[in-house]
Amino acid sequence: MSRIAYVNGQYVQHSEAAVHIEDRGYQFADGVYEVCEVWNNQIVDMPRHLDRLGRSLSELSIDWPMSRPAVEFVLRQVVRRNKVRNGLVYIQVTRGVSKRDHFFPPANVAPSIVVTARSSSPAAVNAQAEAGISVFSYPENRWPRVDIKTVALLPNVLAKQSAKERGGKEAWYVDADGNVTEGGSTNAWIVTKDGKLITRPAESGILRGITRTAILDLVEREGLSFEERPFSLEEAYDAKEAFVTAATNIAMPVVRIDDKVIGNGHPGSVATRLRELFHTATDLKVV
Repeated sequence: MSRIAYVNGQYVQHSEAAVHIEDRGYQFADGVYEVCEVWNNQIVDMPRHLDRLGRSLSELSIDWPMSRPAVEFVLRQVVRRNKVRNGLVYIQVTRGVSKRDHFFPPANVAPSIVVTARSSSPAAVNAQAEAGISVFSYPENRWPRVDIKTVALLPNVLAKQSAKERGGKEAWYVDADGNVTEGGSTNAWIVTKDGKLITRPAESGILRGITRTAILDLVEREGLSFEERPFSLEEAYDAKEAFVTAATNIAMPVVRIDDKVIGNGHPGSVATRLRELFHTATDLKVV
């Protein structure tokens, strides 16, 4: 089946989808994005994702490309037209097309919007979760405003590629104080030996993940011991469990960090349980 994309008001063949070479997303990474999980024909936590999209747009002084209800309609349409039952839907908004100039373009330049969707295999992701993944530490080298979900992801690409070349699936950024900030495309968590869940506060220095937020709701509902605070790489090495969260993998157990085996080297019970219960703590919008 050929894939369909939405580009600036038109549904087009994915293979023919294109934006202008002077789109500011291409020239300056002057844009933002969101990724929503599609699970059993439902878009997961779409309201929260669009809330965060609105915040990112506001932080960069970019207008919505269309009304929010229209964006919701397009997201559903792209999922339907691509017949995605399980997978993801991606939305990107840039400041638009204008001559290359560091200053913002004139007010009459409309933002650009692209929406795509693709299927994924729940069985493959679940198999990975049953085995667990390895992560590798990487020095924090990004700009301070990582709370904005921008398309400026080159540092993340380099960090994740470094991890991949060492046999890992994710990189964990470590700041100058030796504390883990977050993953290249995930939020980072540990479970201490006394069973307490730990993740870094999202006020600054990390992205406030939507999956992270849903996990926090689940943690509160289930009455799990929890603390939002920085944790060091050394503390992570010594943890009972570790895992990462993102829309693309929910809660993915980590069984090795650098050359250190975490816990008993197998996915932990806390991460596994949170993964099993995750969709009971999310907002599900039928496509």
